[in-house]
Amino acid sequence: MIKPTKSEALIRMLGVTKMYVQPDNYDIRILDDITLEIHPGEFIALLGPSGSGKSTLLRIVTGLAEPSFGTVLYRGRPVSGPNPNAAMVFQSFALYPWLTVLQNVELGLAAKGTSPEERHERSLKLIDLIGLNGYEDAFPKELSGGMRQRVGFARALAVEPEMLCMDEPFSALDYLTAENLRSELLDLWLESKIPTRAILMVTHGIEEAVYMADRIVILSKHPARVVADIPVALPYPRNRKSHDFLHMVDTVYKLVTGWSDEETEEEELAELTETRNPERPRLKPIPYGHLSMLSGLLELVADRGGRDDLYHLGSELFLEVDDLLPVTETAELFNLAEVKEGDLDLTALGRDFVEADVGIRKRIIADQLREIPIFRLVDRVLRSKANHAMVKEFFNDILEEHFSVEEAERQLKTAINWGRFADLFHYDTDTELLYLSEDQLDPEMTPEDMQELPTDR
Repeated sequence: MIKPTKSEALIRMLGVTKMYVQPDNYDIRILDDITLEIHPGEFIALLGPSGSGKSTLLRIVTGLAEPSFGTVLYRGRPVSGPNPNAAMVFQSFALYPWLTVLQNVELGLAAKGTSPEERHERSLKLIDLIGLNGYEDAFPKELSGGMRQRVGFARALAVEPEMLCMDEPFSALDYLTAENLRSELLDLWLESKIPTRAILMVTHGIEEAVYMADRIVILSKHPARVVADIPVALPYPRNRKSHDFLHMVDTVYKLVTGWSDEETEEEELAELTETRNPERPRLKPIPYGHLSMLSGLLELVADRGGRDDLYHLGSELFLEVDDLLPVTETAELFNLAEVKEGDLDLTALGRDFVEADVGIRKRIIADQLREIPIFRLVDRVLRSKANHAMVKEFFNDILEEHFSVEEAERQLKTAINWGRFADLFHYDTDTELLYLSEDQLDPEMTPEDMQELPTDR
């Protein structure tokens, strides 16, 4: 395909920002000043850490969500409401279980007012094209995951969208099924067997992005900004084992895991110290790293001299970047490792951690947790209570003033798991109480050490 000039852009996003309103007139910024163009003939993969706002951006492109600020143009006209020229393929299939395959595929055409005869004919052709002929009268529960996703593709393509948006369309499928569907979709796209003019795919798989897309846009997080927009100049079909393919994957991996921008870091630091009033600073989010995976990863890197390439580690452990990043971010948060240009380097403390027994590992992590605001908050509250106990809901309410409802729950769940492992506090799952035992009341931290963090609403 020949890339058209910029004047022929299908989508223009100009300074798009998305915020969600929280209590006390406090807004959480998800997307920040996103400027992006999508042209006919382009297959774009959108990469970024988990929670970076990729799906939110996709919904804004299709008109399913509105930006707080900025403009979205489709062929030069503002997008207002669902874009009739765009269609979405979801990760979870999103089929109606009480409708047959044919009826599910016909849905979009029925919504557009297409005559029953025409939508029936077009739907049957698409069902045949995606390899589901013979299953027209089957219900979703009778289909495998791969077959259900084929129905999702057929339903999206039935309305003949110029813009096809896909939200991690292969992530819920087993490896072989996903590989088969990727290849089939690419064939349809490259051979112009579908009317789609451009594809925008959200993915957490770097290899998938390099294999399918001719352009990769990389987002940061908290909030999401475009940190890289790179072409993939490899010819189709792409050989995953070729030197050029592996080099491109490694390049993208370094950008996703180790991008550095001094101005952005300074802005982020300013945001983290921003206050709604002098009494209440913002809480910094913690990553969702599993501590057992963290220990295993550090041990593996230590056996290899204390340094290893993240892309090779991810491939060896069958981990996508979204699975590996929370663990490496946790290692950095605990000062156990550093990520530089796609490599993971153990620090001196990280080497001590690997060589230590479980008891010493717990103390190392406990020392690091005491410097993290969420844990300083929990410790202050529990020490100030007469019975040294507090219900989980209390902390959840506080976190909801700093994060979205869903994010607050995830943050607290991770904090409880880490705190219990490090023996900073106990948690009773039946009563949902966080509490301190007598041996945990060693006054290493005093309320005076933590005056900057409020506990009141």
